[in-house]
Order: sequence, then C-alpha cells, then structure tokens
Amino acid sequence: MDAPRFTILAVERREWPFLLRMPFRFGVITVRDGRQAVVRVRIRTEDGREGWGVSAETLAAKWFDKNQALSDADNMDQLRRALEIACEAGLAHGADTAWGHFANRYAAHVAACAAEALNPLIAAYGQSLLDRACFDALLKLVELPFHTAMRGNLGGMAAHDIIADLGDFDAAGMLGPIGAPSRIHARHTVGLVDPITAADVTERVDDGLPETLEEVARHYGHRWWKLKVGGNLAADIDRLCQIAAVLDAGEAYQASLDGNEQYGDGESALALWHAMMAEPRLARLCASIAYIEQPVARARALDTSMGALAKARPVIIDESDGDLSAFVTAKGLGYAGVSTKACKGFWRSFLNHARCRAWNDAGGQYFMSAEDLTTLAGLCVQQDLALVSALGLRHVERNGHHFIAGFQGRPKAEAVRFMEAHPGLYADTPHGPRLAIREGALDITSIAVAGFGAAEEPDFAAMEPMKPAAWPKR
Repeated sequence: MDAPRFTILAVERREWPFLLRMPFRFGVITVRDGRQAVVRVRIRTEDGREGWGVSAETLAAKWFDKNQALSDADNMDQLRRALEIACEAGLAHGADTAWGHFANRYAAHVAACAAEALNPLIAAYGQSLLDRACFDALLKLVELPFHTAMRGNLGGMAAHDIIADLGDFDAAGMLGPIGAPSRIHARHTVGLVDPITAADVTERVDDGLPETLEEVARHYGHRWWKLKVGGNLAADIDRLCQIAAVLDAGEAYQASLDGNEQYGDGESALALWHAMMAEPRLARLCASIAYIEQPVARARALDTSMGALAKARPVIIDESDGDLSAFVTAKGLGYAGVSTKACKGFWRSFLNHARCRAWNDAGGQYFMSAEDLTTLAGLCVQQDLALVSALGLRHVERNGHHFIAGFQGRPKAEAVRFMEAHPGLYADTPHGPRLAIREGALDITSIAVAGFGAAEEPDFAAMEPMKPAAWPKR
C-alpha cells in the first residue's frame, strides 16, 4: 500500500498521577507512585484529511538515566524535555511519511537532546510518544489496525542512512508475514522486594489481587517469569532459591534472568551463573532460563565481552540500547538479543527486528525480547501489545497489572469504556476492570481495531496539562 505523507498540525501534552498498590524495586530504585504522560497529535495528510492520534507512557524515574545525583523529579523533567524537543521539531518538519518523520529527524533529535545533557535513551522516549501518536492518527484516518498497516508498510519503512548496516534491506519481506493479534503469554516480573510467601508479608494490601509469588502463581497460572537479581551474589542466590521453591512446585515454566545493570562486568555476572549452577536447589530454575538480560551496568556493557557468559545462556541488552547502533555493537561483544519496548520507539523495534532477520539468514541465532516499563491499563498497555504481537513474539513481560490496581487513578467511566471495547483483554471485578490473565496468557484479539491498538481514548479532561520541563537544571 502507498505510504501517505502528512504534516503535524498540533500537539497536546498531558499527564496524570497514579499510586502503586505495593512497592516495586528494580535496580537502584523502589517505586511507590508515578505519573503517566499522554500525547495527543493532530495531523493532515496531503489529500487534506485531518485527524487526532494518541499515545501514553509512564514518566519512569531511574531507568533512562540512573545517575544517583539526579532526583526522580529530575528524571521526569528529562523525559518531559525530550518530548518537548521532539514535538517542536515535529511541528516544524513539514510533510513526510510516518517512517520519514522518525528517520529523517533522528540524528538532529538526538543531537538536540545531547546538547541539553539528555542521553539517547531519553531522546528516544520523547520521539517514541510523538511517533506513536502520529501513527495512531494515520491509522484512524485510513481505518486500519496496526498489524494490517505494518504488513502493508503504510509507514513507508525503507533503507536509510540511520540504518546503513542493513543496506537496501527487504522491508516488504520483513513486514509481509505479520499476523493478526491473538494470544500472548504474560511473563510475570518478580521484583527485588516482592514477597515470595505469606511469611514475607508484614502488612497485607487486601484489595482482591494476589500479593505474594505463591498467590500470583495460583491466580494467574503463569508459564513465563522474569526474575530480578540485585548484584550481591550471596543474597541473589538465597532469593533465587526461595523463588525456585515456589516455581518448582507448579507446572513446567520458563524464565528470564534480569541483571538490572547490577553486576560490574561480564566476569562477575558469569560468577553468578556458576554459583547458580552449583546450587542443587536451583537445578530446575537454571534449566528454565531462556536468556539473561543486561547484567552489566551500561557504562561498561558495550565495552566488555559477554562471550563467556553467552556460552552458558544468551545475553541481551536493554538499558544499553541507547543509540540505533547499540545492537550492532552488542553483537560484536557476544550479545544475542535486544529488548523491544514501546517507550524506546516502535520504529527502533522494527529495525532491530530487521537486523535479527538479516543476521539469522546469515546463520546466526539472534532474537528480540519484549520487556515492560510498567505499562498501565488502557492505551499504554494496548499499544505495547500491538507492537509486540506484530513483531511475532510469543511472550511479553507484564507487571503493570500487578503493581497498579487496574485503572487506578483514572475515571471509572474510562475504565468501563476500555473494558467494553476489549472484553477479552479486561475482566470486570468487584474492584473495577482489570487486565485479564488466564492460564498465564492474554487474549489480545480485540486490539485489532482501527488505530494503534485501541479505538478508545483516555479522558483528557481528567488530566493535567504537562508542565514545562525544569531542564536543564539551573
């Protein structure tokens, strides 16, 4: 199909607060509350049609930039500023395809962010929200769901200088096999302070949702898990043994091991794996590990070899996926994969997908994993699911439903609208609509609607205008 060119006419930026039902610790931060950014964009195609599109993503602290000298508020302002820069440039860009709005501005956007001490991962966040909202608007104008539009390359993805390593790659061949969304396994995250058994709970939440790992396993029936480690070898082994005691009591399972950048180098990460293999109580858990995620801090991850660890299990980059060449660099160091996250940009995911395809055609074994950044119920989680499904992945990390109770922080009418539009994806409960995980999986057939994973939109009147970013710091 033809790739329409369009102009960005207007951008609205809003946000709203939410609370976690229980604390979640990953890496250097324990999260108890947060804010979500929502972007609304109006576009005009060259044939004169106009329409609005929307995107949403958490303003996450201490993931995009883990500098301890910066406060959580600083981190949120970094993300707001990257979004401001992206939107200002988008409004000035003129007519282009959806891919062109991303690719033709990529280098200038990263440079503009760098001039304000915003790293490439932060830059990607700002552009990702704008790109998603623009594509959502385009999909609604042409009345196509995401998977159909990508299968026909509605965005116009093609060879470009920003992906010179791919040469004149076959975009049609990569996108053509994309299928409709159906069912995908939810990979549950076990955070660093999550209670494992009832003995670990000091104060119950008692909101009708499971709290301990034991309860989660019984309630959702997961077959995939994501296990976080904290960088202290002895403490990590002890906690993994507690986790294994629960998981081993259930059905067959698989898992990923998330290093959270907590190990200093490849050798110390390998020492963890050797200690795991030497512990008899972890025999089944070790056999279940499909891959290891970002064990080494990003400052060293792309200048230290993963070859020895990779011989034991495939290793992927996540936080180190900063600029668009990161996966290429990682490949040369022994990494086998890279994460997809909607917050890093859906075009980035497809170009890394193209790399996996090209390298595997040449005899490699490279892959993408689908990770989470607390995708909240409604627009945010549905856009990420649409992306993951189109990439052909069969499981995705999901933790937003566990740490944020349903549509917490949103009007009840909004929650009901989303549930009625997607009855397989959400379930009605005494505490309101919540993501429905049955036998460890999500029914995502209903996201095949005109738009980027959702026809419904959040209630903009129940949000605050996004305040100007207090960045750079004075």
